[in-house]
Parts: sequence; C-alpha cells; structure tokens
Amino acid sequence: MAKLEYRLLDEEQEFPVLYSYASVEKQEILLRFACDYFVKERTIYSKTSTALEGDLHVIYVELAYDEHIVDSTLHPLAHQAGIRLELREYKDDTVIYPLIHTYEFKSADDVLLMLTSNYLYLGGREWERSSTEVDEDRQVYVYYATPTAWKGDQ
Repeated sequence: MAKLEYRLLDEEQEFPVLYSYASVEKQEILLRFACDYFVKERTIYSKTSTALEGDLHVIYVELAYDEHIVDSTLHPLAHQAGIRLELREYKDDTVIYPLIHTYEFKSADDVLLMLTSNYLYLGGREWERSSTEVDEDRQVYVYYATPTAWKGDQ
C-alpha cells in the first residue's frame, strides 16, 4: 500500500493538501495518475502534474471552473466488486455528455489500458478520447470521447 495526496497547485499557499489517503493500492494510484480530472464533493479539479516524493504519490490539481458535474447519481452497481468505467460522448459547448456504455472490470490493468488508449471501439464505431476522469462521488472512472467518421465491423 502507498500514500497519495491531492494538492492544490498554488505556490503562494505552499501547495496545500486537499485530500490525503494513507493506504492506497499502487494500481489505483496508476489509474488516478492516468486521469485528467478528479471529482470529489461535487467539485471538479483538473490535473496539472504528478510527482513522487519517496513513498508519497502526489497529484497536483487546480479548480476546473469551466467544467460541470455530469451526473451526481451513484450508479446502482457502485457497491459491487469490480471497477466501473463509463464511456461518455464529449460535445463542445454543452454540459450534457450522454452515457454510451458502462464497463465493469475485475482488473485495474484492464481499466488502465482503456484510460490510456487514444481510441476505443464499440458497436462498430470508433471513439477518440477527449479526456478521462476519476469521480469519487459516484465511484466511477469516465472516458470522454467523440465519435470519429470511421465505422467498421468491430
């Protein structure tokens, strides 16, 4: 188990700790390092950088003033074993990001592969990643993507 902190990127305030976790699996830290956004207590933060300080893992964030909570509903499967990842369609100039599909995984490695992939294929359609997010409020990872012109037999 490892330590994880989210710190506000504010040099004048000496990078205050927003959230601290004393015992986190390293695979979960990898998942969080792969995410562009962090949602907690109905606040959205944008990741600016990550750091290793000995056995402490740090994610530096700033408030994402231009972002809005997508959905505050806790998924009915949230308390079951496994890791959830939502594929949501990203659209410019809107706060509505339709849910395309919800994946359920047993392995953090599988989730990490999806979060770091530039493209996903679902139902014969290609999706290009726009950003990724860990939403602690809803206990889910989110992959925001736009459909490309490619349609195949996947």
